[in-house]
Amino acid sequence: MKKIFLGILFLTGTMVTRAQLHVGDAVPEIELPNTVDSLVKLSSLQGKVVLIDFWASWCAPCRASNPYVQKLYSRYKDKGFEVFAISLDTKKKDWLKAIRQDKLKYLQVVDYTGWRSKVAERYYVDQIPINFLIDRSGKIVAIDLEGKELFDKVKSMVQ
Repeated sequence: MKKIFLGILFLTGTMVTRAQLHVGDAVPEIELPNTVDSLVKLSSLQGKVVLIDFWASWCAPCRASNPYVQKLYSRYKDKGFEVFAISLDTKKKDWLKAIRQDKLKYLQVVDYTGWRSKVAERYYVDQIPINFLIDRSGKIVAIDLEGKELFDKVKSMVQ
């Protein structure tokens, strides 16, 4: 019985490990509505360095990081850097209000299904904020960077 349990535990752990996205993986496509309800594909940004940033208006740590992401975007947008911010809000009014309050100028899309989001599921998002830094070819180069480490990595990729 102990061997069977250990075998199941090993297989489960292996499946979970393989299921995660890793540095070097190509990113799954995303297509979600923006603030004016037009569908936007992540692939439309190919050729740019992209920060995929999962957040929500009700998430205090997300809101605290928004000014930093905005500063990063403002600094490097003219050098081929873009932010693809994915909100897990369920109410458009709350999402738009947070964008206005935080003065966010980068690309915003939303998945109104919240935690039932198929996009969040494909990216294995189980907490927010979380981000994925993507190189110009669409490969993940870093996951969940913040602060100076994120700033330095983006700077090195756009120069």
